[in-house]
Amino acid sequence: MASTETERSYTPVHALPKAKRYVGFKESLAYGLASGGKSFIAAPTQSGYLSIFFIKVFGLPAGAVSFMMLLSGMWDAFNDPLIGSVIDKTRTRYGKLRPWLLLTPLPFAVLTVLLFGGPRFFGGAPQTVKIIYMYLSYLMWEMCYTCADVPFNGMTTAISPLPEDRTRVISYSTFIAGILAQAGQLMLLTFMDASEKGLWHINLRTVFLLIGVISALFGGGLFSLSGIFTRERVAQSIREPSILESFRVLTHNKPLMLIILSNMLMSAGGLYSVFTTYYFAEVAQLNSLKMLIDLPGGAVGMATYAFIPAIKRRFDNRKIMLIHFVAKAVAGVLCFLTGMRHYTSKVFAVPILMFLNIVISIANTVRNIISVEMIGDTIDYMELRTGERNEGVSFAASSFFGKLTSSVSTAIATAVLPIIGLTYRTEGGRQIAVKGEKTDFYIWMFYVLVPQLVNCLGMIPYFWYDLSGDRLASVRAQLAERREQLLTGDARSENDDMPRD
Repeated sequence: MASTETERSYTPVHALPKAKRYVGFKESLAYGLASGGKSFIAAPTQSGYLSIFFIKVFGLPAGAVSFMMLLSGMWDAFNDPLIGSVIDKTRTRYGKLRPWLLLTPLPFAVLTVLLFGGPRFFGGAPQTVKIIYMYLSYLMWEMCYTCADVPFNGMTTAISPLPEDRTRVISYSTFIAGILAQAGQLMLLTFMDASEKGLWHINLRTVFLLIGVISALFGGGLFSLSGIFTRERVAQSIREPSILESFRVLTHNKPLMLIILSNMLMSAGGLYSVFTTYYFAEVAQLNSLKMLIDLPGGAVGMATYAFIPAIKRRFDNRKIMLIHFVAKAVAGVLCFLTGMRHYTSKVFAVPILMFLNIVISIANTVRNIISVEMIGDTIDYMELRTGERNEGVSFAASSFFGKLTSSVSTAIATAVLPIIGLTYRTEGGRQIAVKGEKTDFYIWMFYVLVPQLVNCLGMIPYFWYDLSGDRLASVRAQLAERREQLLTGDARSENDDMPRD
């Protein structure tokens, strides 16, 4: 065929035998376990833990850590889109995403050990050396994470053209990732408490190095399953788009731009993560108490997976996202007001925070599946318009803007700590918290109330989002018809080339 849209670098899904689904249980499970491995590695790097690691364990000033978070966001501005466009240009017989999933697990694991080994490797070095090491180790880890994360998320759309397959794969991914992320947090918090309470004679520097090694071996091993056992079934054109073309297509993808804008506006995740960590570390003074708070929310969140098909039958994706925003905001206001006089009491705070976590867990469980589905829908939409698929740059753009705004909010949260009266002094080789009169109240406010209210800004772009309902069904039907026509044309072309008697 003359048109580049009909050229294939590997077998299109419609050339496969007709079946109810293309992705079986084993492949779905392998993808889910890989997602769990990635989450297990990333759990200690969540903004709150990272802030405590660099300030309390590595002994770095809050200002340097805050600036590093901002620098990380600026680094992502260059790093993420470039990597996404390079991924979109990749053409191999294995596809464009899978080769990256085969190559990244090992460097991902090594850089995780180097990141968390900093306090052990350079604990006695001059402050300038430690700050330089923080910048280099974290920025390199971030770059490697992007090289792994973008193709991994892109696989949710390339693994099958069927929405049912994609929903199933994403559900396995988020379900197992949630379990293993909690396991990673439990390990980290338990080890931290055991060290700080004197239950074992291992300091926090060694604790984080141990966490890095375990995360690298266990999480990295699971993540490698994504490259070994998953397959790409949605065809890509042989023609490699230029970096400029990738960005031009991206800017014409209005539905994706609205999703990205929403993610930017709901960027209070950095505030929530940082102040959650500091609440349990410095107000409750028991890190592992967070696991008790998370337990009912985790159980209810897992049960929510069973109701997602029913939720999707009743509401389209756009409405589900709007409900998610409102539910979290209402829960945040109620919990803040209920506990504003008792936030230092574990007896009062624990049930209040359990309720908040249950609401957030239900909302986020549904959102995590729906948001990935919606990005996949926008990629299908652009394939219908242009004949090209842009999983790399689309997921990279979403990841970049999310990480950028999260980095900014984390930097702000870290910079706010000394303003609200939280500083540290060195005593007996340990970092001891020094707090002002209202420090605990401000930590409570930035933990429970502020993130949920700021999060509501994310609903604004969805008032203009229209790739749902009948329009989305039409896009899917037209795309399926086009793929079928292209397949028929390919088959006819092949028959024309056969010798005649």
